[in-house]
Amino acid sequence: MRDKSNTADELAHLTGGYTFNRYNDYRMHPENGNLPQRWQALPAVIMGATYPDLQDPNWRESNVWQTGHRFFFGAGNNPARMLTGARAMNALFGAAVLLLVPYWAWHLFGPAGALVALVFGATCPTLLAHSGLATSDMAMAFFLLAAVSAWWWHLHDPRRRVLALSAVTFGLACVAKFSAVLLPPLFGLLTVAALLVSRSAPRLRWRPFGFSLLTHGLAAFLIIWAAFGFRYSAFNPALPAGEFNLAWDYVLSFGGLKAAVVSLCRDWRLLPEGFLYGLMFVLKHAEARGAFLDGDYSIFGWVSFFPKAFLYKTTPALLVAVTAAAAGLALWARERGIRALGFQLRRVLPLLVLFATYWGISLASHLNIGHRHILPTYPVLYVATGVIGWMIVRAWRSNRAGGWLMTGLAALLAGWQVADLRAVHPHYLAYFSPIVGGPAQGYHHLVDSSLDWGQDLPGLKRWLEENHRPQERLHLSYFGTAEPDYYGIQAVRMPMIHGFRIRRPWHRLEPGLYAISATMLQHVYMGIRGPWTPAQEERYQKFRALAGVFESLNGPLDPAAAPINDLTAAEWNQAWDQYEQLRFARLCHYLRVRRPEAMIGYSILIFRLDQAELDRVLHGSARDLGRAIEAAAGPLP
Repeated sequence: MRDKSNTADELAHLTGGYTFNRYNDYRMHPENGNLPQRWQALPAVIMGATYPDLQDPNWRESNVWQTGHRFFFGAGNNPARMLTGARAMNALFGAAVLLLVPYWAWHLFGPAGALVALVFGATCPTLLAHSGLATSDMAMAFFLLAAVSAWWWHLHDPRRRVLALSAVTFGLACVAKFSAVLLPPLFGLLTVAALLVSRSAPRLRWRPFGFSLLTHGLAAFLIIWAAFGFRYSAFNPALPAGEFNLAWDYVLSFGGLKAAVVSLCRDWRLLPEGFLYGLMFVLKHAEARGAFLDGDYSIFGWVSFFPKAFLYKTTPALLVAVTAAAAGLALWARERGIRALGFQLRRVLPLLVLFATYWGISLASHLNIGHRHILPTYPVLYVATGVIGWMIVRAWRSNRAGGWLMTGLAALLAGWQVADLRAVHPHYLAYFSPIVGGPAQGYHHLVDSSLDWGQDLPGLKRWLEENHRPQERLHLSYFGTAEPDYYGIQAVRMPMIHGFRIRRPWHRLEPGLYAISATMLQHVYMGIRGPWTPAQEERYQKFRALAGVFESLNGPLDPAAAPINDLTAAEWNQAWDQYEQLRFARLCHYLRVRRPEAMIGYSILIFRLDQAELDRVLHGSARDLGRAIEAAAGPLP
């Protein structure tokens, strides 16, 4: 990811972590894991990056997005250097996963199994994509697997050092991401399973088990307090005063038992304020969130979202390998008997429980914003492919021909995996399976962090250097938090998800290049979503009649300006905002079926539009728009 701009969340992660490390203040972005943010921000601290002025209103308001934009692009820092350092730190979590995976596979399936599992893990586009981003997803994937592994080991090994390892791993997971709330139920399920099926079950006694629970709870308690500076208040009293970006009352409006428990912890100061606020922020924003799947929109998500995302974003080679592993185990069980299969299943029980529990929670989730949220289940799949290595060894022991056959089939699967990876390199985040047409068709199915997270401004700049015609106007609608000006991209700014309060003069849409991020094209987080309706058409035509006035006013207008044509400046600004949103929605409604001239990293679509095409799409009637869409879509098959 060295040639990629910062993704939308990386700006906030790095800014939050830097604030935690340097200022011991925990108001900026406490909702996404204290540990990975601190860890990823260490290079920026070491290089002495300059932080925005603490007297700035954005500091007082805890506005991590505005503060982060200035930190990256307005404080004289080198954002590329900061980002490279942060991503390198996060890559260590990916490397740690690639140590745990072969460890498990070796334990279960021997050295050959470990090698196969490592190959499939190290060549998985999903793992490579998120290992190369300064976010908390890979850290949580590691800590979930590590905590479950350590707990299972502890259940079968009473030594104090194993208990200490399990307790510390659990505590670190608690400050890696709030997904760690799944660990206590997972530990409970694994404990029951160990009592029922494990030969080591007699070692479990109530007194030492109670001591174990106390140790884990105490470790988590101390690590959480340490992560927040052993201070209850999220605010550092030695710094200029501030407030949370969203009030406590708002995040507690989630209600129910969870809010009541957090309120109790807050009132009694049982845990740091920054930790409790971050937890409630996550719960509140998981209630409803804009989501996109296969051309459909929802704020509550779909049960089918993660199964489809898994199918779309997983390499066919990995799917075939896991299927082959399951089939191989089934044939072996048929030969050896159900008791032998039960023995093998007991050995992989912690992985099965992790996989099934995480998937069960994911299916019920309303937060359907990205394939990355099922990232913790992928290491289990890599381990499962280790069965193939075990089958190869068994085949060689049986006969030479069978050994060559199994080795050849495994090599074909590995080659297929590598070929898929090379085909999408270096755009790993944009990987989509050939099952759905590959990455070029991805934007029809998933967007946001599954495809377009704002990472491709450098690629856009390179494309413009080679393809931008003299005097050709560039219009840009970008989903992300990077700054186009930093990359030398001069463009008319259309609606963007993060405007950063940069003044955008009122403008007409003219012939030229239109660079539109896939997430913006699909209007996932815009006020106007879904099909273009007669009501929207009526409003659009009403505002379009004022287009000449908008151009003459050359807004946005100063709110204190005198009324114009019986409308206040605020009313004119509001009218322009509505017109611009409707105009952009109408344009995207057409462009979604039009073939782009180019795709930048598969996440930014380039369209070259002339005046005649713009007239049909923006200045004609609804019938003209319909004809243009039919022509762009082409004849039905």
